[in-house]
Amino acid sequence: MDFDLAPPIGVGPLRIGMTRQSANTALDSLRDLSAVSESDRPGQHVFRPSGLMISIHCMRDMLEAVELGRPSTQTDRVIFRGLDVFAIPARELVHRMSEYTSIEAAPDDPASFIGSDLLLSFWRPFAADDKPEDEQGYFFNSVLLARPGYYDTPAQAAERLRQSS
Repeated sequence: MDFDLAPPIGVGPLRIGMTRQSANTALDSLRDLSAVSESDRPGQHVFRPSGLMISIHCMRDMLEAVELGRPSTQTDRVIFRGLDVFAIPARELVHRMSEYTSIEAAPDDPASFIGSDLLLSFWRPFAADDKPEDEQGYFFNSVLLARPGYYDTPAQAAERLRQSS
């Protein structure tokens, strides 16, 4: 199954801003009932047979972020504008993402990258850009799609509040 990232809307049936109850129902719909994982946690995350992890993050009774973890097989793919984000080497993905938006290394973790205009972030435990056999750093391990303002600094959040008043 393909999971198309559509920032700032969401991914699949998970829509940023939906209620926690609706998000729980949508998350549950992504579970493969023929192969339910013992690691599944209703209202938190599911693991599909491919190994793809889908996690929801709710605050103030609304869905504010969806995180997808790299599958171990290509049965499930996570796609952004035609790019399979877990099948393309991290360095190449960052280069190709820069065609769409500004994407920069996370200030506290240079192995991870944030495309704040698209509300996407990509994580890996460490950078191993030159070692394809070391999948834990050569490819990204997770992608997070978030609500507008998710990556704001305190000053940006204050300005956003001021503008909405």
